[in-house]
Amino acid sequence: MKTDIEIAQEAVKLPIKEVAESYGIVEDDLELYGKYKAKITDELWQQVKDRPDGKLVLVTAINPTPAGEGKTTTSIGLADALTRLGKKTMIALREPSLGPCFGIKGGAAGGGFAQVVPMEDLNLHFTGDFHAITSANNLLAALLDNHIQQGNALQIDTRQILWKRCLDMNDRVLRNVVVGLGAKADGVVREDHFVITVASEIMAILCLANDMNDLKERLGKIIVAYNYAGEPVTAAQLHAVGAMAALLKDAIKPNLIQTLEHTGALVHGGPFANIAHGCNSVRATKTALKLADIVVTEAGFGADLGAEKFMDIKCRKADLKPDAVVLVATVRALKYNGGVPKTELAAENLDALKKGIVNLEKHIENLQKFGVPVVVTLNSFVTDTEAEYAFIRDFCEARGCEFALSEVWAKGGEGGEALANKVLETLANKESHYHALYPDEMSLKDKVKTIATEIYGADGVSYAPAASKALARIEEMGFGNLPVCMAKTQYSLSDDQTRLGRPAGFTINVRDAYVSAGAGFVVVLTGAIMTMPGLPKKPAADGIDVDENGVITGLF
Repeated sequence: MKTDIEIAQEAVKLPIKEVAESYGIVEDDLELYGKYKAKITDELWQQVKDRPDGKLVLVTAINPTPAGEGKTTTSIGLADALTRLGKKTMIALREPSLGPCFGIKGGAAGGGFAQVVPMEDLNLHFTGDFHAITSANNLLAALLDNHIQQGNALQIDTRQILWKRCLDMNDRVLRNVVVGLGAKADGVVREDHFVITVASEIMAILCLANDMNDLKERLGKIIVAYNYAGEPVTAAQLHAVGAMAALLKDAIKPNLIQTLEHTGALVHGGPFANIAHGCNSVRATKTALKLADIVVTEAGFGADLGAEKFMDIKCRKADLKPDAVVLVATVRALKYNGGVPKTELAAENLDALKKGIVNLEKHIENLQKFGVPVVVTLNSFVTDTEAEYAFIRDFCEARGCEFALSEVWAKGGEGGEALANKVLETLANKESHYHALYPDEMSLKDKVKTIATEIYGADGVSYAPAASKALARIEEMGFGNLPVCMAKTQYSLSDDQTRLGRPAGFTINVRDAYVSAGAGFVVVLTGAIMTMPGLPKKPAADGIDVDENGVITGLF
């Protein structure tokens, strides 16, 4: 069997101008990055903004396991299947971070015969968006430290600096560092920290901003520190907004590429869902809705993280109303949740499936709480059995969900037609009554409790003293009406990654919180979640190479 990168490298790609033409986009509305990548100009949005929206379909998944689920693969294959069935379809996806590409998770271009291309470009530097975000983030950090060095007119308390530097790489030794060592001219000595670029507030801002004016307004609201009087100091007070916006002027424009079957894909932005809000940009999603009859988008990690944040943050902020949700699982992953070791997942085991399917059950219940119809799909593996399929199908249909098998990894769009037909039936026959989980006026602690009890299934929430103090301070500053962005392990519904299935009798432990005033949400840190991941013992980088002809190997 060919690897993902071999399939992608052998694919016949259309010039991106031809892909754009199929959506009514002329060359003047493209900024080309070679033959197969382009950015969408600001002028195009002005032309299409008054058109009616197409239907919006969110793809999410159960909690990820080592057995794999294939959320992006399903999104791409579903879009290709809808195109095959004559529907004008477009995908709106996130860009991959270099951290996972060289670490353990892999890229975000899909897999098998359900991929977006050029795969190598997407998984590496793409159009430079992440580099621009990293530069803007670190420019603000440099201006902050320079202000302190040059007399500190804003009276910034160096013990209360919030803004962190960032890097789009898994590098654990940068989590906690000391800067300013050396001579007086080298700056003020203080503890500093790094986050991965996809956890930067600027990434969230870029993904939630409607246009340049909105972007600049949001950048100006970023709280970088507190002064000696305990008052917040913002990026606007450091006169950083104009220069940061200049670095982001191209990055704010959505990127257009294509699937292996030439369906258009707007791939833009990439916040992680375990430590950020996990959704592609509002601009990409809204543009796609004006260009296509059906838009397939996804949210990161399991539905307890990405889908919850899609519903409670992105849809709330951008006035989006999803029409259906596709929930992805695999027989193997459900058996893993039922206690079967990874090495034994190929054998039929209905008892383990019955134990593990409670994870899927909880995600179905959670998604139905948002009032959106749910379609469950299983990524098919050759080791699956008809008895396992029948059990899961009956289980889903008994809970009011449509069900379909997906074979998009092996067959591309053709293997997704059964799923596509179920999605079309759902769009035609089941009305969406989308609503957020909680109201804006609810207190921050009550919002956290609502998510913890309603979505995670916790008995309650415990707060470290620092967390309670931070949330109280955030409300005192007037940010209590913002939604919360929970930073939690993706591997479990709880904040303990070892608790699989549907945990019960647990408490969510909140250790800290901070406001992302520019993005417009409050980040709540739970358990041991890190905003700067580390590399595994054997990182994916070990197997990546490039030959004398510039052909990359080992990239999945």
